[in-house]
Amino acid sequence: MDTKHFSQVCGISVQNPDLFIEAMTHRSYLNENKKHNHPHNERLEFLGDAVLELVVTDYLFQNFNNPEGEMTAWRAALVNGEMLARVAREIGIEEFLLMSKGEKKDTGKARSYLLANAVESIIGAIYMDTGYDNAKDFITKNIINHIDEILEKKLYLDPKSYFQEKAQEHTNTTPHYKSISETGPDHDRTFVVGVYLNDKKIAEGSGRSKQDAQREAAKAGLEVKKWT
Repeated sequence: MDTKHFSQVCGISVQNPDLFIEAMTHRSYLNENKKHNHPHNERLEFLGDAVLELVVTDYLFQNFNNPEGEMTAWRAALVNGEMLARVAREIGIEEFLLMSKGEKKDTGKARSYLLANAVESIIGAIYMDTGYDNAKDFITKNIINHIDEILEKKLYLDPKSYFQEKAQEHTNTTPHYKSISETGPDHDRTFVVGVYLNDKKIAEGSGRSKQDAQREAAKAGLEVKKWT
């Protein structure tokens, strides 16, 4: 891995390149590359998860005077896997991931999971390499910067609950969901579900389970209706 290019892409200072090679090494890579001299990234992920939660918690505590329950929901929206995978793609770290040939073929939800874990591993590596303040700077620049969008779009709310709330408010109608299709083998199914108001399909979403597909449909429905 070109750690100089990696440091430029991530906007960080790298003192110990080995830490960041470790941060980018998925467990599956070691099975196919026995001569790889670095461990996989799960220990750094464990550390980075704790640092991330502390930094985000401290930011919310210092900048908001809201009840604990509200801030807990906001924090969850900032540090969940979906947001971290998005951050990974925004930064551009996917090209640096070291993973097996099988993992490389999966570009769906499994890849998003690896990307989210890699962001936590990077945070752990920064913390170990150059300290808490630099890890905090990385988190603030790349993750906490999404807080305004989360609050404005109420991304901290469950999409199905929020879509139902808005549908009842604007149309006096309770949305319902219908399965559109199911594809793939039993162990790797993809479900497509539509969300409807009365008999009109508003949007659809896909996922590895019907519940995930319903959530994605609700999110798409909120984007279509643009309710405020």
